[in-house]
Amino acid sequence: MSVVETKLPPVVSAEEWRAANDAMLTREKAATRARDALNAERRRMPMVKIEKDYTLQGPNGPVGLAELFEVRRQLILYHFMFGPDWDEGCSGCSMFVDNLGHPAHLRARDTSFALVSRAPLAKLEAFKRRMGWQLPWYSSAESEFNFDFGVSNEAGETFGLSVFLRDGEDVYQTFFTAGRGVEYLGTVWALLDQTPLGRQETWEDSPEGWPQSEPYVWWQLHDDYVD
Repeated sequence: MSVVETKLPPVVSAEEWRAANDAMLTREKAATRARDALNAERRRMPMVKIEKDYTLQGPNGPVGLAELFEVRRQLILYHFMFGPDWDEGCSGCSMFVDNLGHPAHLRARDTSFALVSRAPLAKLEAFKRRMGWQLPWYSSAESEFNFDFGVSNEAGETFGLSVFLRDGEDVYQTFFTAGRGVEYLGTVWALLDQTPLGRQETWEDSPEGWPQSEPYVWWQLHDDYVD
């Protein structure tokens, strides 16, 4: 096997490296602040009421969209690519789910997480066991859910992430992203940034009346949370 020579970055002194690193950190901080501003705008986005009744299949039988919230106010839903006639789930979607943290941290911020796919529930359950995942996964095989949310069409399946807010009996969609918009969402902080309530920390620029606490005080070991 031939070895391909790789052109490495230049080697410099420690002082030159620190200067270059400091310059990069300055640009990184600017990008972080720009994302903070974008997240603040997201928390002020309008939302759309879900008027249609959807029936999804779960391990305990049929459920409506509102039931995916469980007892919480927000729901993050990942549209996982798994077609009805597929033998296994999408490898890219599987990589995304592999990188998700323990759901207790989202639940501590009044947020549930679920997966939805068009494959029959038996296929989802079998693949879930194979992958060793614990997240709730529902089948939309018997509804128009995937088509209405734009992740299934005549050409096939695609993926995305939807965010919902519940107010009493009413459910609203507040945000949707797909493609590379999903790539960096592998941490509890990035996922909460997609929600209308955000991380719910006092440093955030949120609408008046939003629930907030001091940073860090809600961080716990996942088995210490009281749900």
